[in-house]
Amino acid sequence: MSFADRTEAGRRLGTELIERGVAGDIVLAIPRGGLPLGRAVADTLDRPLDVVVAKKIGAPHNPEYAIGAVASDGSVWLNEDAIGTLDIDTAYLEAERTEMASAAREKAQRYRGDRELPTIEGKAVVIVDDGVATGATVRACIERVTNVGADRIVLAVPVGSPQTIDELRSMVDEVVCLETPRNFRAVGQFYDRFDQVQDEQAMTYLDKS
Repeated sequence: MSFADRTEAGRRLGTELIERGVAGDIVLAIPRGGLPLGRAVADTLDRPLDVVVAKKIGAPHNPEYAIGAVASDGSVWLNEDAIGTLDIDTAYLEAERTEMASAAREKAQRYRGDRELPTIEGKAVVIVDDGVATGATVRACIERVTNVGADRIVLAVPVGSPQTIDELRSMVDEVVCLETPRNFRAVGQFYDRFDQVQDEQAMTYLDKS
């Protein structure tokens, strides 16, 4: 199965959520790619849309290799196996956590603008993204939503790595993933159009909330 673009994937994901009886109180999209999809999900469910932001923590000398991720409030997920294999010291991790948390906080504020931080405590939250590969960012976002007292967390994505999706099930109340292909290599593999989403474009999807 492939998706025409993120909006079409979001509509199909929203329909699947309704069929499963998942409505939630609020939809939180992970920028930037999650916002076009999140807009479609939120509209289908008739729920408000906001963002949950995290930044990857890259390995020393190889920033593209994620050894963890940290959300805007400092909630962190670390890949302990990778950290141990690479023998990464605590000082590096703490420095990166501080820097990336600050960057995530600035990004969340930029996206949200004058809007108040939505109330998450006691709410049923649907976290959405355009897909899941290693899941580092998603895991930090889940930690963020968990730490502010969400009553129920549903992770909803169109496509994901089978192994990662299985691992994420233990972190949330429910995972809704339309496709977990055995030949998964990258999220963009399953989209006909998977253009880079710029910040300015991504923010327009929030303006409709």
